[in-house]
Amino acid sequence: MIKVGIVGGTGYTGVELLRLLAHHRDVSVEAITSRSEAGMKVCDMYPNLRGHYDNLTFSEPEAKRLGAMDAVFFATPHGVAHALAGELLAQGTRVIDLSADFRLRDVDEWAHWYDQPHGAPELLQEAVYGLPEMHRERIKSARLIAVPGCYPTAVQLGYLPLLEAGLIDPTQLIADCKSGVTGAGRGAKVPSLLAEASESMKAYGASGHRHLPEIRQGLKDIAGSDTGLTFVPHLTPMIRGIHATLYSQLTAEPEDLQALFEARYANEPFVDVLPAGSHPETRSVKGTNTCRLAVHRPGNGNTVVVLSVIDNLVKGASGQAIQTLNLMFGLDERRGLDAPAVMP
Repeated sequence: MIKVGIVGGTGYTGVELLRLLAHHRDVSVEAITSRSEAGMKVCDMYPNLRGHYDNLTFSEPEAKRLGAMDAVFFATPHGVAHALAGELLAQGTRVIDLSADFRLRDVDEWAHWYDQPHGAPELLQEAVYGLPEMHRERIKSARLIAVPGCYPTAVQLGYLPLLEAGLIDPTQLIADCKSGVTGAGRGAKVPSLLAEASESMKAYGASGHRHLPEIRQGLKDIAGSDTGLTFVPHLTPMIRGIHATLYSQLTAEPEDLQALFEARYANEPFVDVLPAGSHPETRSVKGTNTCRLAVHRPGNGNTVVVLSVIDNLVKGASGQAIQTLNLMFGLDERRGLDAPAVMP
């Protein structure tokens, strides 16, 4: 049995880890931390977990106790994992960080986007970007995983086959993305209130969003050269989901775009390429670790449109974190993640 701890268990990604791990037969959640809720039972905060974690109580984050775990998930705001990750790694614990702390390799760029100095630059070279479809073999032997963000996951998986094949201009990429309100986290914020977010949709971060450098870094790794990306996120009145509409320009005549995508993802358990002409819906991935894709070439012209949908809390966060855990411990990466979507 793999013993795990969760640092920061009161937010949406923390409770999603608990929900998914409740049916993972090889994992036991031994510790979950929250400074503000220390002493409270998990099932008192989240009644949906009654019968699964009745004896699990939030506690203060103690490095000694967490260091006794086989792996620790950080479901925390940025900057928290910096302080504890190195100490846990020194004790032999593997770290899976769902925050942005280790996603960017450039410390100056991280400091620019997150408004503070990087707290553990010595660990950046060791951190493995946790997108299995790109880095599966490295993830298997990693000690420190940087779980990708939700927008970056949807965007990179959509562009991956086209960039790998060298079929599109990497300097002319447009990602028009929509997210559910849980993407803003569980903290009380006026823009996330029902009366503010319902019956409306708005763009935000159009002049610069924190996920932009992460997406650019990943696309550059795929393309092998600098990319030009326009990324505009939007807030939509739904609880879960990411919908990314991705535009690019062909630089060579493709034989069959549908076949290209199907071949690239044929052996990927969590990427589903839909039949030609499809339009994936966010509800079709609700509660799952699946990314559903569809590729279009309007009017048989030079523009390629890829539609990519994920659940921002699962494939965009906690599910992908568990997928990397499975790989790190030699398990089938589908373990605990094979439930179908919740509909309606």
